[in-house]
Amino acid sequence: MFALIVAVAAPVLIGAPVTSVTAAHYYTFQPGVTSGAKALTFAITNKPSWAQFDTRTGRLFGTPLPQTNVGTCSNILISASNGTTRAYLAPFSITVAALPSTPPRISGSPAAAVASGHVYSFQPAASDPNGLRMVFVITNKPAWASFNSATGALTGTPTAANSGVYANITITVYDGYQKAVLPAFSVVVQDASKSTSPPAAPQATGSATLSWQPPTRNTDGSTLTNLAGYYIFYGTTPDSLPITVNVTNPGVTRYVIGGLDSATTWYFRMTAYDKNGMQSPPTPIESVLMQ
Repeated sequence: MFALIVAVAAPVLIGAPVTSVTAAHYYTFQPGVTSGAKALTFAITNKPSWAQFDTRTGRLFGTPLPQTNVGTCSNILISASNGTTRAYLAPFSITVAALPSTPPRISGSPAAAVASGHVYSFQPAASDPNGLRMVFVITNKPAWASFNSATGALTGTPTAANSGVYANITITVYDGYQKAVLPAFSVVVQDASKSTSPPAAPQATGSATLSWQPPTRNTDGSTLTNLAGYYIFYGTTPDSLPITVNVTNPGVTRYVIGGLDSATTWYFRMTAYDKNGMQSPPTPIESVLMQ
């Protein structure tokens, strides 16, 4: 008599996990395996709370949040079993770095006028220093235009019935955590049937530069520790400042507002706000005459 002995090869895990990731960015690690023919089952201990783990493949993946997941998760251990023996990858750590306070950037000079029956098109330039996916939002969109939330493009062909001024249009870009706003602008639609020449653009426009000192104290004298940003309000009469710009970076101390009609006096005031949404008293109104 004789006995048949079958040896089952023990699995071996290989791979070097990435040990750091910036919050709001995707992390993934897939261990390599050498084993016999038997299927493996994977397990993990000390899995980061922000991550998912696939027990069929051993893949660890996820996106940590800036608000809650910054820090280090240590002694993460991935193993694989063929039902008889178990192999382990060397323990490792993953450090989640804070998302830098660098909001997206947006710029561009929209056309100020269009004739009815003609195509209007504006595409802002935008970038995100953190490399995050951006989404665009518009307020006061003209009814005759369409807006692409993936690119920020504003396009449309107004009819003679759409003749008029479409004011205070703002385009905002948002990366899921921080945002930037293009200065408000207007579009004049002129009825082409009433003129043999292209519509005249509104009067020349200029820009005003605002600068300020960030507040350091609350109104009760305590130290201000959670400054979040500023609101700029402006318009052409001191009693009505209908245009608002939200400056979401508390470290900014200077802002340029463009698209201001010349031969017009513009009025400005500001407030600061904290992370709870509480606003400071408004600054005194300042004015500038566009030449």
